[in-house]
Amino acid sequence: MNSIKIILTGATGMVGEGVLMECLENPNVSEVLSVSRKPCGKKHAKLKEYIIPDFLNIGLNDENLKGYDACFFCAGISSVGMNEEDYTKITYGTTLHFAKAVLNQNPDMVFNYVSGAHTDKTESGKLMWARVKGRTENALRKLGFRSEYNFRPGFMKPVEGQVNVKWFFKPFIWFFPVLLPSKSLTLHDVGKAMINAVKKGYPTSTLEIKDIKNLAI
Repeated sequence: MNSIKIILTGATGMVGEGVLMECLENPNVSEVLSVSRKPCGKKHAKLKEYIIPDFLNIGLNDENLKGYDACFFCAGISSVGMNEEDYTKITYGTTLHFAKAVLNQNPDMVFNYVSGAHTDKTESGKLMWARVKGRTENALRKLGFRSEYNFRPGFMKPVEGQVNVKWFFKPFIWFFPVLLPSKSLTLHDVGKAMINAVKKGYPTSTLEIKDIKNLAI
């Protein structure tokens, strides 16, 4: 595969913005379509934007999504203060609907999903968010993508120049990569690993921190 064309969600959040910045600078990427509820605020020759207020309103035959090699699904919300029904609707329902739409337009697509460390693939543990994320991972594997990878990063250091970083997060940016290197990585690592997953593949569909770092090389 030569240069790749990517659909990316979550560009207005920290993870999506960091991955987007890596994609825009990476020579293996020729185009990025950012699908979001609002503009990401970036301009680049490779970047296109598709603004849609509710992903659940995206049709399965939406040709705006056609002609892409991969989808990097970086959108997500915190489960803090949410009940399981509402969190499931957003985390599981929205993700699956979007995945079906992009797959319908691109049958040979690779789908990369940003999940989370300690996600529960049994769907039966005590942590609500982990169960829902596990259910989402399991469902995505069954959709029929050429390849589907579930990225489970830990602490992610933002890319230099990012603007979508919460204020309470900034004082601790230096801390984790220095003192807890086995539990942290950079968003450069995540972006490069996602691109390499499309270009080279990887032996397992679940990528923990160590796997992400290996694939980013």
